[in-house]
Amino acid sequence: SFDWNDGLFDVTWSENNENVLITCSGDGSLQIWDMAKTKGPLQVYKEHTLEAYSVDWSQTRGEQLVVSGSWDQTAKLWDPAVGKSLCTFKGHEGVIYSTIWSPHIPGCFASASGDQTLRIWDVKTPGVKLVIPAHQAEVLSCDWCKYDENLLVTGAVDCSLKGWDLRNIRQPVFILLGHTYAIRRVKFSPFHATILASCSYDFTVRFWDFSRPNPLLETVEHHTEFTCGLDLSLHNRGQV
Repeated sequence: SFDWNDGLFDVTWSENNENVLITCSGDGSLQIWDMAKTKGPLQVYKEHTLEAYSVDWSQTRGEQLVVSGSWDQTAKLWDPAVGKSLCTFKGHEGVIYSTIWSPHIPGCFASASGDQTLRIWDVKTPGVKLVIPAHQAEVLSCDWCKYDENLLVTGAVDCSLKGWDLRNIRQPVFILLGHTYAIRRVKFSPFHATILASCSYDFTVRFWDFSRPNPLLETVEHHTEFTCGLDLSLHNRGQV
Protein backbone atom coordinates (compact mmCIF):
# COMPACT_ATOMS: atom_id res chain seq x y z
CA SER A 1 0.00 0.00 0.00
CA PHE A 2 1.01 3.60 -0.61
CA ASP A 3 0.44 6.64 1.59
CA TRP A 4 -0.33 10.19 0.47
CA ASN A 5 -1.15 13.16 2.67
CA ASP A 6 -4.55 13.84 1.11
CA GLY A 7 -7.58 11.89 -0.08
CA LEU A 8 -7.05 9.77 -3.20
CA PHE A 9 -10.03 9.93 -5.55
CA ASP A 10 -9.06 7.76 -8.53
CA VAL A 11 -6.42 5.34 -9.77
CA THR A 12 -5.37 4.07 -13.20
CA TRP A 13 -2.96 1.29 -14.18
CA SER A 14 -0.15 1.88 -16.62
CA GLU A 15 -0.78 0.27 -19.97
CA ASN A 16 2.93 -0.33 -20.57
CA ASN A 17 4.30 -1.40 -17.16
CA GLU A 18 2.38 -3.78 -14.92
CA ASN A 19 4.01 -2.36 -11.77
CA VAL A 20 3.13 1.28 -12.36
CA LEU A 21 -0.04 3.12 -11.43
CA ILE A 22 -1.17 6.73 -11.10
CA THR A 23 -3.41 8.19 -8.40
CA CYS A 24 -4.97 11.63 -8.14
CA SER A 25 -5.70 13.48 -4.96
CA GLY A 26 -7.53 16.20 -3.07
CA ASP A 27 -4.54 18.55 -3.20
CA GLY A 28 -4.79 18.68 -7.02
CA SER A 29 -1.75 16.49 -7.65
CA LEU A 30 -1.14 13.25 -9.55
CA GLN A 31 1.23 10.62 -8.13
CA ILE A 32 3.06 7.93 -10.10
CA TRP A 33 3.78 4.82 -8.04
CA ASP A 34 5.89 1.73 -8.77
CA MET A 35 5.07 -1.50 -6.92
CA ALA A 36 8.71 -2.52 -7.31
CA LYS A 37 9.81 0.64 -5.45
CA THR A 38 7.43 1.19 -2.57
CA LYS A 39 9.35 4.02 -0.87
CA GLY A 40 7.28 6.85 -2.33
CA PRO A 41 5.96 8.22 -5.61
CA LEU A 42 8.30 8.20 -8.62
CA GLN A 43 6.80 11.53 -9.69
CA VAL A 44 4.29 14.04 -8.40
CA TYR A 45 2.56 16.39 -10.84
CA LYS A 46 0.99 19.39 -9.15
CA GLU A 47 -0.83 21.63 -11.62
CA HIS A 48 -4.55 21.41 -10.90
CA THR A 49 -5.63 24.14 -8.49
CA LEU A 50 -8.44 22.12 -6.87
CA GLU A 51 -9.18 18.43 -6.24
CA ALA A 52 -7.97 16.10 -8.99
CA TYR A 53 -10.94 13.75 -9.17
CA SER A 54 -10.32 11.53 -12.20
CA VAL A 55 -7.33 9.96 -13.93
CA ASP A 56 -7.18 7.52 -16.86
CA TRP A 57 -4.40 5.95 -18.97
CA SER A 58 -4.99 5.73 -22.73
CA GLN A 59 -6.11 2.35 -24.06
CA THR A 60 -5.20 2.64 -27.73
CA ARG A 61 -1.92 1.37 -29.12
CA GLY A 62 0.92 3.66 -30.07
CA GLU A 63 0.43 6.33 -27.42
CA GLN A 64 1.12 6.53 -23.70
CA LEU A 65 -1.06 9.39 -22.53
CA VAL A 66 -2.84 10.13 -19.27
CA VAL A 67 -5.82 12.43 -18.83
CA SER A 68 -6.88 13.98 -15.52
CA GLY A 69 -10.05 15.84 -14.59
CA SER A 70 -10.39 18.30 -11.74
CA TRP A 71 -12.80 20.36 -9.70
CA ASP A 72 -10.95 23.37 -11.16
CA GLN A 73 -13.12 22.71 -14.29
CA THR A 74 -10.16 21.68 -16.45
CA ALA A 75 -8.86 18.43 -17.90
CA LYS A 76 -5.13 18.01 -18.43
CA LEU A 77 -3.16 15.78 -20.79
CA TRP A 78 0.04 14.14 -19.55
CA ASP A 79 2.84 12.02 -20.94
CA PRO A 80 4.15 10.13 -17.87
CA ALA A 81 7.71 10.55 -19.21
CA VAL A 82 7.37 14.36 -19.24
CA GLY A 83 7.44 16.38 -16.03
CA LYS A 84 4.58 18.74 -16.87
CA SER A 85 1.22 18.61 -18.60
CA LEU A 86 1.17 18.71 -22.41
CA CYS A 87 -2.14 20.54 -22.69
CA THR A 88 -5.07 21.91 -20.66
CA PHE A 89 -8.68 21.54 -21.84
CA LYS A 90 -11.11 24.26 -20.80
CA GLY A 91 -14.82 24.56 -21.49
CA HIS A 92 -16.72 22.91 -18.66
CA GLU A 93 -18.66 25.32 -16.48
CA GLY A 94 -18.70 23.01 -13.46
CA VAL A 95 -16.41 20.58 -11.70
CA ILE A 96 -15.20 17.59 -13.74
CA TYR A 97 -16.00 14.27 -12.11
CA SER A 98 -14.85 11.81 -14.77
CA THR A 99 -12.40 11.71 -17.70
CA ILE A 100 -12.30 8.48 -19.73
CA TRP A 101 -10.29 7.63 -22.87
CA SER A 102 -12.00 6.11 -25.86
CA PRO A 103 -10.88 2.47 -26.23
CA HIS A 104 -11.25 2.84 -30.01
CA ILE A 105 -10.26 6.33 -31.20
CA PRO A 106 -6.66 7.44 -30.51
CA GLY A 107 -6.38 10.75 -28.69
CA CYS A 108 -10.10 10.98 -27.90
CA PHE A 109 -11.55 11.22 -24.39
CA ALA A 110 -14.88 11.99 -22.73
CA SER A 111 -15.55 14.08 -19.64
CA ALA A 112 -18.56 14.25 -17.32
CA SER A 113 -19.26 17.34 -15.25
CA GLY A 114 -21.36 19.09 -12.67
CA ASP A 115 -22.45 21.43 -15.48
CA GLN A 116 -24.83 18.62 -16.58
CA THR A 117 -22.91 17.88 -19.80
CA LEU A 118 -20.91 15.06 -21.34
CA ARG A 119 -18.15 16.40 -23.56
CA ILE A 120 -15.94 14.73 -26.18
CA TRP A 121 -12.40 16.01 -26.77
CA ASP A 122 -9.61 15.39 -29.27
CA VAL A 123 -6.06 15.90 -28.00
CA LYS A 124 -5.01 17.28 -31.39
CA THR A 125 -7.38 20.25 -31.05
CA PRO A 126 -7.64 22.37 -27.88
CA GLY A 127 -11.38 23.10 -28.05
CA VAL A 128 -14.24 20.76 -27.22
CA LYS A 129 -15.34 18.51 -30.08
CA LEU A 130 -18.89 17.78 -28.91
CA VAL A 131 -21.11 18.95 -26.03
CA ILE A 132 -23.99 16.69 -24.99
CA PRO A 133 -26.55 18.12 -22.52
CA ALA A 134 -26.87 14.69 -20.95
CA HIS A 135 -28.95 15.21 -17.78
CA GLN A 136 -30.75 17.93 -15.89
CA ALA A 137 -28.47 17.15 -12.95
CA GLU A 138 -24.77 16.79 -12.22
CA VAL A 139 -23.16 14.02 -14.29
CA LEU A 140 -20.83 12.02 -12.05
CA SER A 141 -19.64 9.24 -14.36
CA CYS A 142 -19.29 8.16 -17.98
CA ASP A 143 -17.87 5.23 -19.91
CA TRP A 144 -17.35 4.10 -23.49
CA CYS A 145 -18.85 0.94 -24.94
CA LYS A 146 -16.07 -1.54 -25.70
CA TYR A 147 -17.79 -2.72 -28.92
CA ASP A 148 -19.15 0.50 -30.45
CA GLU A 149 -16.94 3.56 -30.83
CA ASN A 150 -19.97 5.87 -31.01
CA LEU A 151 -21.73 4.70 -27.83
CA LEU A 152 -21.22 6.11 -24.32
CA VAL A 153 -23.15 5.90 -21.07
CA THR A 154 -23.58 8.59 -18.41
CA GLY A 155 -24.66 8.28 -14.77
CA ALA A 156 -25.99 11.23 -12.82
CA VAL A 157 -27.40 12.68 -9.63
CA ASP A 158 -30.92 12.23 -11.11
CA CYS A 159 -30.51 8.45 -10.48
CA SER A 160 -30.59 7.62 -14.21
CA LEU A 161 -28.19 6.06 -16.68
CA LYS A 162 -28.38 7.27 -20.28
CA GLY A 163 -26.79 5.92 -23.45
CA TRP A 164 -25.56 8.33 -26.11
CA ASP A 165 -24.81 7.76 -29.80
CA LEU A 166 -22.28 10.40 -30.91
CA ARG A 167 -23.82 10.46 -34.41
CA ASN A 168 -27.18 11.65 -33.04
CA ILE A 169 -27.16 13.33 -29.64
CA ARG A 170 -30.69 14.78 -29.76
CA GLN A 171 -32.01 12.02 -27.53
CA PRO A 172 -30.50 9.12 -25.58
CA VAL A 173 -30.36 5.62 -27.08
CA PHE A 174 -31.50 4.18 -23.76
CA ILE A 175 -32.48 5.33 -20.26
CA LEU A 176 -32.04 2.95 -17.30
CA LEU A 177 -34.00 3.67 -14.13
CA GLY A 178 -33.88 1.88 -10.78
CA HIS A 179 -31.26 3.51 -8.59
CA THR A 180 -32.76 5.61 -5.79
CA TYR A 181 -29.80 7.95 -5.19
CA ALA A 182 -27.04 9.49 -7.30
CA ILE A 183 -25.07 7.11 -9.54
CA ARG A 184 -21.40 7.42 -8.73
CA ARG A 185 -19.75 5.09 -11.29
CA VAL A 186 -20.78 3.26 -14.45
CA LYS A 187 -18.75 0.78 -16.52
CA PHE A 188 -19.47 -1.13 -19.71
CA SER A 189 -18.68 -4.84 -19.76
CA PRO A 190 -15.47 -5.84 -21.56
CA PHE A 191 -17.20 -9.05 -22.73
CA HIS A 192 -20.74 -8.05 -23.72
CA ALA A 193 -21.68 -5.13 -25.96
CA THR A 194 -24.95 -4.34 -24.17
CA ILE A 195 -24.14 -5.11 -20.51
CA LEU A 196 -23.03 -2.51 -17.99
CA ALA A 197 -22.62 -2.13 -14.23
CA SER A 198 -23.35 0.86 -12.01
CA CYS A 199 -22.97 1.75 -8.34
CA SER A 200 -24.69 4.38 -6.30
CA TYR A 201 -25.14 6.30 -3.09
CA ASP A 202 -28.16 3.98 -2.58
CA PHE A 203 -25.57 1.35 -1.40
CA THR A 204 -26.29 -0.95 -4.39
CA VAL A 205 -24.43 -2.26 -7.42
CA ARG A 206 -26.67 -2.96 -10.41
CA PHE A 207 -26.12 -4.91 -13.62
CA TRP A 208 -28.01 -3.98 -16.76
CA ASP A 209 -28.53 -5.22 -20.33
CA PHE A 210 -29.93 -2.29 -22.26
CA SER A 211 -30.97 -4.54 -25.18
CA ARG A 212 -33.64 -6.26 -23.07
CA PRO A 213 -37.23 -5.10 -22.47
CA ASN A 214 -36.52 -5.41 -18.72
CA PRO A 215 -32.92 -4.22 -18.62
CA LEU A 216 -32.17 -4.64 -14.89
CA LEU A 217 -30.38 -8.00 -14.57
CA GLU A 218 -29.40 -7.94 -10.92
CA THR A 219 -29.24 -5.69 -7.86
CA VAL A 220 -26.44 -6.44 -5.38
CA GLU A 221 -27.06 -5.12 -1.87
CA HIS A 222 -23.89 -6.24 -0.09
CA HIS A 223 -22.64 -2.79 0.87
CA THR A 224 -23.74 -0.89 3.98
CA GLU A 225 -22.46 2.51 2.84
CA PHE A 226 -22.16 4.67 -0.29
CA THR A 227 -20.80 2.61 -3.20
CA CYS A 228 -18.32 4.95 -4.87
CA GLY A 229 -16.45 2.87 -7.45
CA LEU A 230 -16.38 -0.37 -9.39
CA ASP A 231 -14.61 -1.98 -12.30
CA LEU A 232 -14.99 -5.16 -14.32
CA SER A 233 -12.18 -7.67 -14.71
CA LEU A 234 -10.68 -7.97 -18.19
CA HIS A 235 -9.57 -11.53 -17.44
CA ASN A 236 -12.46 -13.17 -15.60
CA ARG A 237 -15.77 -12.38 -17.23
CA GLY A 238 -17.73 -12.97 -14.02
CA GLN A 239 -15.61 -10.81 -11.75
CA VAL A 240 -16.27 -7.23 -10.60
